[in-house]
Amino acid sequence: MERLTSPARLMIVSDLDHTMVDHHDPENLSLLRFNSLWEHAYRHDSLLVFSTGRSPTLYKELRKEKPLLTPDVTIMSVGTEITYGNSMVPDHGWVDTLNHKWDLGVVKEESGKFSALTLQAETEQRPHKVSFYVDKSKAHEVTKELSQRLENRGLDVKIIYSGGMDLDILPQGAGKGQALAYLLKKLKSEGKLPVNTLTCGDSGNDAELFSIPDVYGVMVSNAQEELLKWHAENAKDNPKVIHAKERCAGGIIQAIGEFKLGPNLSPRDVSDFLECKVENVNPGHEVVKFFLFYERWRRGEVENSEAYAASLKASCHPGGVFVHPSGAEKSLIDTIDELRKHHGDKQGKKFRVWVDQVLATESAPGTWMVKLGKWEQSGDERIGCTTTVKFTAKEGEGLVWEHVQQTWSEESKLDDSSWII
Repeated sequence: MERLTSPARLMIVSDLDHTMVDHHDPENLSLLRFNSLWEHAYRHDSLLVFSTGRSPTLYKELRKEKPLLTPDVTIMSVGTEITYGNSMVPDHGWVDTLNHKWDLGVVKEESGKFSALTLQAETEQRPHKVSFYVDKSKAHEVTKELSQRLENRGLDVKIIYSGGMDLDILPQGAGKGQALAYLLKKLKSEGKLPVNTLTCGDSGNDAELFSIPDVYGVMVSNAQEELLKWHAENAKDNPKVIHAKERCAGGIIQAIGEFKLGPNLSPRDVSDFLECKVENVNPGHEVVKFFLFYERWRRGEVENSEAYAASLKASCHPGGVFVHPSGAEKSLIDTIDELRKHHGDKQGKKFRVWVDQVLATESAPGTWMVKLGKWEQSGDERIGCTTTVKFTAKEGEGLVWEHVQQTWSEESKLDDSSWII
C-alpha cells in the first residue's frame, strides 16, 4: 500500500469464489472484464483487496487456476489473516488482536464432541480458524450449543455458517467485517482513508462486509439465500447496499456505475480497437488496449486489415526496439510484421491475454515508464513475463512506444519461438 502517497480514490474489497470468480464461466469473461477495467482506470490510484474464506494454500491454488489480478491486500481464512503485497507480508498487529480470549486447543476439544461436524482438510485449519462441514438441517442447533460450551470454557468466539455447508469457528474479533474495519482504521491513522470503499460478496460470511459504516456494498446477482435473508432482515433500507442484476465480477462493475464511483466501461466492452481512446494521456490504458487487441488478433476476432497494422506502426517510434524474454532484440516495426503472420492462429481455441499490476511513472516531462505483468493462457498452459515499456508523448500523436523489454516470470518455461510479444 506504500505506493499510494494519498488516499485511494476507490478501495474494492471483494470475496473471491462466486463473487470475483465465476466458476460457471469457463472462459472467465466477467473476471477478465473486471481485470482490464481495473488496470486501465484504477490500479494507479486505488486499492484492490481480496477477502476470502480460503486458506493461503487454497488461495494460491485458485491463483493458478484463474486469471486473478495481484491485490494490494489479501484477507484470508474468513478474516483471520491479513497480508500485504506480492510477497504477502503478514500483519502482526492483527494476530495480536485475535489472540484475545482464544484457545485453539479448547476449540478443537469442544467441537470434537459433535458428531454432526466433519472436519475440513488440514490446509483449512488455521491458527485462528477451525473449519467443518455440517448438514444444513443441523447447523442452527450445533451452532447454538457449541457457542454455549465455548463460552462456558471462558472463550469469546463467533461461529459463521455459510455456503450451505461450511461452519467456521473464529475469535470474536475476527471475520471479514472486523478485518476490514481494522484495515480502514489503519489507513485512517496513516492519513490514507479511501475516498470510497465498495464491498462485494455472495454468501453468509460476506454479510459483515456490508455492516461497516460508510461503505458501499454489492451482493452479486447469484448471491446465496443466506445472504439475501440477512439483507432482508438487516439492510433492506440501506441505499448503499444493492443486489446486482449481473453475476460475479459483472455485478461489481455494475455497482461501480450505479454508485458513480468512477469509470465502469471495461476496455473489453469496446468492440473497435481504433475507437478505444481516452481524453487524457494514460500509458496504462495504452498497454491494456494493445494486449487486448493482441488477444483479439490471434483469436481472429478483428479483421486482418491494413488499417490496424498502420495504426500500430504509427504508434511506434521508427527506431523503437523490442527485447524478447530470450534476450534477442528486434525493431518494434518488425515485431508488428511478425504479429501479422499470426492472425487467427488461436481461432476457436481457449486463448486469453491479460495484464496485471500496470504502474506508470513519468520519468521526465513527456516520458513514461510502465511496468506490468503480461499473461497468456493457451489451453491449460499459462505463461507470463514482466514487461517494461517506455513511452514518449508527442504533440498531436498521443503516446509513442519507444522501447519494450520482457523477462520471463519465475513460473514460465516456454519454447522461445512461440512467444511474440
